[in-house]
Amino acid sequence: MITDLKPPGRHLLKRKRWMPILLVAIFLAGVTLTAVTLINNRQQGSPEKEEVPVRDNNKTIKGCIQPGDTISSLLGKVLSPGEIHELALMCREVHPLTSIATGQSYMLSLEDGNFKQFAYDIDSNDKLVICCEDENFSVSREHIQYNVKQAVVRGTITSSLFQAVLDTGESESLALQLADIFAWDINFFTDIQPGDTFEVVVEKRFRNGQPADNGRLLAANFTVQGKTNQAFYFRDGNQPPGYFDSNGRSLRKAFLKAPLSYSRISSGFSMRRRHPITHRIKKHPAIDYAAPTGTPVHTVGNGTVILASYKKYNGKCVTIRHPNGWKTMYNHLSRFAKNIRSGQKVKQGQFIGYVGSTGLSTGPHLDFRMYKNGKPVNPLKIKSSPARPVSRANLAAFKATAAELLATIDNQTSRQTAGVKRSMPSHGPEDMT
Repeated sequence: MITDLKPPGRHLLKRKRWMPILLVAIFLAGVTLTAVTLINNRQQGSPEKEEVPVRDNNKTIKGCIQPGDTISSLLGKVLSPGEIHELALMCREVHPLTSIATGQSYMLSLEDGNFKQFAYDIDSNDKLVICCEDENFSVSREHIQYNVKQAVVRGTITSSLFQAVLDTGESESLALQLADIFAWDINFFTDIQPGDTFEVVVEKRFRNGQPADNGRLLAANFTVQGKTNQAFYFRDGNQPPGYFDSNGRSLRKAFLKAPLSYSRISSGFSMRRRHPITHRIKKHPAIDYAAPTGTPVHTVGNGTVILASYKKYNGKCVTIRHPNGWKTMYNHLSRFAKNIRSGQKVKQGQFIGYVGSTGLSTGPHLDFRMYKNGKPVNPLKIKSSPARPVSRANLAAFKATAAELLATIDNQTSRQTAGVKRSMPSHGPEDMT
């Protein structure tokens, strides 16, 4: 009898155990061989070059500053970081490059692929210009060149000055100009009535053939409750330009009529008023101007801040001392304007804070008060003295200018009337630059 000492099928089990390992090894060898072949083929072929964007030799790029844009993101492809830093130092005294603002226009010019010029609109009147000649930079602030035409705009008040101006097809900036010009003579919260009218001569500016923002307001007739107030733009010799009436008297006076550009009077000057919170009868020697929180508040005259702090009842408040014994108070502010603090000198029309409802207040408004030698005075009844009139040497030239502008109002057909939307021209005079 034959005896087999090995268990049946043992060699078969061993072969099956190694079979998967063998298959994996064959697969890995194949992958390795394929990879080596591809590498060899790539090395034998032409090496791939990194794509470099092609820059036009002569090119002008126009655009508007977008949120997040910086001078480095705008010029980083044509100037080195060192050159940009050099420009930042040169521009510091002209217009800081860190002050570029969203929405402002710019233009970048290249010549032979190199930086030639960068122009940035600082505002509607001036632009920052950076030029490169013979690898040297120059920086300047220049006036924007416009083609200008005079136009007459007329309107009638139906509800407010702002709405009347918008009804003519003009922007609210014209309403602000009118309010600023007559701010010393017209209280736009109490004086304006439906049926009041205005007519103005304004500069229409064109840039590259396209309408731009309005220029100067040259003359205005504003009829309020039957009384016509006139204003004419004029430069008296070396003095800053300003507005004068038909006799050459300055419209500028010691105090503005109101500390806000627009709002409504919610409570008047009274020596006996029931307080809306305490319900007690007490003095209210102030004018309350109801306005949205955050509405800018400006000082009505030149002076020095003597208080800018929080008080229990007045909330955040500013008190300003003016010449000749005058003092003004601005109460219930939501916050102070930048650099407004005790001892700070301020100029007429300068922003000092923003409307709020701090302190003992029922809602957002400005509590405005005026004092003369310590005694309260009704701000709506103040008649302040005007600034210097046109000099005798230039009075004849002023009257000639005023007569010419009045003739323009009388003779030129108005482009629009209240309630009729403006139809802008499809093209205008070409820009001279």
